[in-house]
Amino acid sequence: MIYVTGDTHGDYSRFKDPAIKKLRRGDTLIICGDFGFFWDDSRKEKSIIRKLTKKGFTIAFLDGCHENFDILEKYPVSEWNGGKARVIADNLIHLMRGQIYTIEDKKIFTFGGGHSQDFDFRRNSKNWWKREKPSHDEIIEAIDNLKLNENSMDYVITHEPPVSLKDCLNVDVLQRLEVHALFEDIIKTCTYQKWFFGKCHIDKHIPIKFFAVFNNVIPLK
Repeated sequence: MIYVTGDTHGDYSRFKDPAIKKLRRGDTLIICGDFGFFWDDSRKEKSIIRKLTKKGFTIAFLDGCHENFDILEKYPVSEWNGGKARVIADNLIHLMRGQIYTIEDKKIFTFGGGHSQDFDFRRNSKNWWKREKPSHDEIIEAIDNLKLNENSMDYVITHEPPVSLKDCLNVDVLQRLEVHALFEDIIKTCTYQKWFFGKCHIDKHIPIKFFAVFNNVIPLK
């Protein structure tokens, strides 16, 4: 079974959630960005990562706006389930931007990254990375991958929400990104069952297809 949850921000207690503790060998948990366990390369952080690699299920995470890309990008890129990924361990996978993976016969399009709301504060503290913002090349690669799959997938999972949902979410989109235009094109031209995103830190279903997810652990059926 495939499950989706929201940002973990390096909080290991999230994996003690009863819903996550029910996951079994062969299951996959997808985290919608801001994984946060690759942040300071400390001894404590490395110990937590070792604990994660001993889980019986697969942990597959998108990057968000609160990642240390200097650490994350030390891991080589390889092929995983039909798309490019960083395979950190057999069960710990970084799902990259604009890729389409086949998991349990389901096609899943992923696109991490975005814009930090606390950009000015974090930049001045030297804990902000420009690579959080999706690049033009990543967007072009996403478009190419969508075309290869005839603009059809089962699920869309992103960190940022589509900007057209901002009124439904009661949040402000402070900066328009090039990737927001891509998301609006996906809404108009692609077929998919559901779209999940994590940045808003709320659990909310926006009929019919959109899900803001944070603490909830949602099975993909």
